[in-house]
Amino acid sequence: MFFPNLTAYMSSGPLVTMILARHKAISYWKELLGPSNSLVAKETHPDSLRAIYGTDDLRNGLHGSYDFAAAEREVRFMFPEVIVEPIPVGQAAKDYLNLYVTPTLLKGLTELCKQKPEDPCVWLADWLLKNNPNKPKLCHHPVVEEPY
Repeated sequence: MFFPNLTAYMSSGPLVTMILARHKAISYWKELLGPSNSLVAKETHPDSLRAIYGTDDLRNGLHGSYDFAAAEREVRFMFPEVIVEPIPVGQAAKDYLNLYVTPTLLKGLTELCKQKPEDPCVWLADWLLKNNPNKPKLCHHPVVEEPY
């Protein structure tokens, strides 16, 4: 009877779904969540998310995948358009950062030092959005349609 009640509860109102992508994301998220029973969480892990936002075993406020296989299955269900890729670690992560992140970030930080804006975090965020090398290039001239 637990699963039907859980399904009814989870679909009873607005629901926010997110994908947490990081090295050892599942164990990190479980640590933040605390015990699945919110009453137990309030006693043993009072600073956990379930202790703060949950009310009991069923209405525990948040969900976390049991393991990597469950996470993949749940991501594919909630976000069918997402391509699940492994997160690079070790040398692969360093290579990725050196090739794709560092050059753009270095340009942005250099420009930040030259500009000396009042709010450097907001300025850098805006700069990165404007200068994202992966952003699609837009055509700024009028498009002429050929007659049939």
